[in-house]
Amino acid sequence: MTGGTWAGRRLRAPRGGAVRPTSDRVRESLFARLRDLSGARVLDLYAGTGALGIEALSRGAAAAVFVERARPALACLEANLESLAAGARARVLRADVRAGLARLAREGARFELVLVDPPYGAADAAQALADVARLALLAPAGTLVLETSRRHPPGRVPGLALADERRYGDTLVARYVPEGTSLGGPPAAEADRIAGAGTGNAGEDGA
Repeated sequence: MTGGTWAGRRLRAPRGGAVRPTSDRVRESLFARLRDLSGARVLDLYAGTGALGIEALSRGAAAAVFVERARPALACLEANLESLAAGARARVLRADVRAGLARLAREGARFELVLVDPPYGAADAAQALADVARLALLAPAGTLVLETSRRHPPGRVPGLALADERRYGDTLVARYVPEGTSLGGPPAAEADRIAGAGTGNAGEDGA
C-alpha cells in the first residue's frame, strides 16, 4: 500500500502472469488525483489481488465491493483482506464483471468511486464502462478510474465524460465523471510530481 492506514503493507499475488498488479508508482499517482475518500463506497472491477480497492480502504473509504472470477486471484484477494482485518468493510463477488454489475444494479447499489482494471489486450474496458453508466452504478458526484493499455483506449462512453488521463509507459489511466458533471477536480500537481509530470515510464508490475 502506498498511503493511508496500511501504507507499506505488501499484498499477496498469484504466481505467474495471470494477474498484473498495478505498480506502486501508478497507484500512488492515481490516488493523488482523487478527492478525499473518507466514507466513500468503492467498486473494484477485475479486482485481481484487490490492490486498488484495498488502497481505497486504506485511504479512508467506508466500504468496497470486489468483483473477480479467477480462482487464483480470489484466493489471494481473500487472504489479503483477512491479513488486514478488512472483512467487515469488504464484499467479494465471485462473478464475471457483467454479471456482477447486473447484480449490484438490481440491489440498487451506488458508488462514489469505481475502479476498472481489465486484463491488458482484452476488449472488456469499453463494455465495462458502458455497463457502469447504463446501470447508473456511479453516484452523481462519483468518479470512475480506468487503467488499461494505451494501445486500447476505450473511446467515448455514453453517459461518462473524460475528466483527464495520464500515461505511464504502456499504461493509460483515465478518470471519468458522469456526463454533465463539472470536470474540475483536485489539482493534478501532486500527481504530476509523483509521476514525473505524467510522462514517466512506470512499470506495469507491482508487488
